[in-house]
Amino acid sequence: MTTLAQDTVMHRLRNAGIILVCGIVSVGCSTDLTALNNNPNNPTSATANSLFTNATVSAVQRFNDSFQTLSMTSLFAQHIAQVQYVEEDRGHIRPETIDFLFAGVYSRELKDLAKIIESNTATTAPNTYGPAVVMQSWVYQNITDLWGDIPYTEALQGDIEGGPLQPTYDKQQDIYAGVLSELTKATAAMKTDGSGDAGIGAADPIYHGDVAQWQRFSNSLRARMALRMHLADAAKANAELAAALAAPGGVFTSNADNAAMAWPGDGVFDNPLATNFSTRDDHRVSKTLLDTMLALSDPRTPIYAQPTVDDPMRYAGLQNGLDNATVSEFFNSTSRPGEMFYPGATAYGTFGSAAGKSVPSLLMTYAEVEFILAEAAERGMAGVTGAAMHYANGVRASIQQWGGSSADANAYLARAGVAYVSGAGGLRQIGLQKWIALYMQGAEAWSEWRRTGNPTSIRMGPSAYPDVLEVPRRLPYPSNEQSVNAVSLAAAIARQGPDTYATRVWWDKR
Repeated sequence: MTTLAQDTVMHRLRNAGIILVCGIVSVGCSTDLTALNNNPNNPTSATANSLFTNATVSAVQRFNDSFQTLSMTSLFAQHIAQVQYVEEDRGHIRPETIDFLFAGVYSRELKDLAKIIESNTATTAPNTYGPAVVMQSWVYQNITDLWGDIPYTEALQGDIEGGPLQPTYDKQQDIYAGVLSELTKATAAMKTDGSGDAGIGAADPIYHGDVAQWQRFSNSLRARMALRMHLADAAKANAELAAALAAPGGVFTSNADNAAMAWPGDGVFDNPLATNFSTRDDHRVSKTLLDTMLALSDPRTPIYAQPTVDDPMRYAGLQNGLDNATVSEFFNSTSRPGEMFYPGATAYGTFGSAAGKSVPSLLMTYAEVEFILAEAAERGMAGVTGAAMHYANGVRASIQQWGGSSADANAYLARAGVAYVSGAGGLRQIGLQKWIALYMQGAEAWSEWRRTGNPTSIRMGPSAYPDVLEVPRRLPYPSNEQSVNAVSLAAAIARQGPDTYATRVWWDKR
């Protein structure tokens, strides 16, 4: 038997339960209950900081690793040659390598950077989205220079309701215009006065949140692209270069401005080249590069290369494009890349030191900017003057960047063949020294050779495959695109030209 007080309590609990049930039903009629499944300790979206770190590390790894650099673009530029597994050096890039490079860059780093830009533009956070725009622009510049026409305006929209699942390929000319426009807006939007948006901060693995440095990188990248297209559109190239030099923050003015990823070297995040060299011994310094440097008594020679195993007093480059039967005899008589790129203990001996794991990967350098200015001055572009001064600055910056001294640079600049001459000879010197300075930046060295023809000694090797008799001018499109985006791909090929290594991209007019 219950008491009156107990009856009253039970009645109230029953009423409360009815009210609670009604409340849940009412909420269920107007609210999505799936939110109750969200775990606050396991977020479904990443922060801008974590997205930026992941995308930047991924992009730098992708464009500075053994696949893109050692087994593709540095072979084309003849900075590196293959001493084992020589298919790429003879002109055949593995289709899976091309597929990986193309598909991965869109689905991973470009998508992550787009998320940062979209969410933070809406909240007017320019110091957060600005660096993401610069990194995204750097990636787009890299991939359009590899292939030419690529998806751009309709890219990265497949997960949006109604978004294109088969994006059209934009003309490279339009991609350049779009990227330059985005860089212009990003530079102007970023704030260096410390007010408002705090930016990426410590999550930035390139400049550690220094917004002024991102402005300089943005403007320097604009200068690179402006000069690259000067033979395709001289008027726009001139205007874009002038605008880049006059933009807030200016361009790089010392090696301290270099856009570089300094790897922790902790065994998880190591320099990608050191990771490759720890288990593989497939590459030597190209004879084209090393012969050029030795003829000029270049002080960077012992930095770029190691002495041969057969003769520790001798540096010798390997001829590009030999077949497996021929190349094996040069295994110990040609120079490996410099010790600084090796992690110390390797699968085949001790080379370098553990410090090789933390050698920075380069995105763009002050030396390159000075060579851009030297060429602009020699060509009379954008009001730039002082070709000889900028040329000397570029040579000096490169030597010092790689660990050489000011005395080394001064002596080198006084040598015959290096001392600057004006006119067409000066343009050849600028192109040659820029190519030397871009060591281990295979994509840029190859692009500069395509644009300038310097050095003239680059040729396919003696055992090149019969269908690749000239040094590649671009990469073929990925085979996967035939399956997933055939109509857009066909339109791009019809417009740009045959999908072969020989077809030139828009700016390649030499």
